[in-house]
Amino acid sequence: MNQHDCDEVFSLLSEYLDNELPPSNCAELEAHLQDCPPCIDFVRSLRQSVHLCRKLSGAGALPPPTPAQLETLRDAYREMIGRKGSG
Repeated sequence: MNQHDCDEVFSLLSEYLDNELPPSNCAELEAHLQDCPPCIDFVRSLRQSVHLCRKLSGAGALPPPTPAQLETLRDAYREMIGRKGSG
């Protein structure tokens, strides 16, 4: 793996976080992570997301969104549609 190939790092992260990556690939990936702040941030974020998903999967059904959350989602949707129409 090229030390600066972030795309390859991203493609291996799922296997890496699940401890399914061969040791040689782990070493290369970890070497890349020593010197690549964007990849370090991405791995931290991905680990947190995985942790939260696992935590929620054991919590049962999620409560329905609040009116404020629904409005935020509607606003984001309208903004996205507006950008698509102007592009």
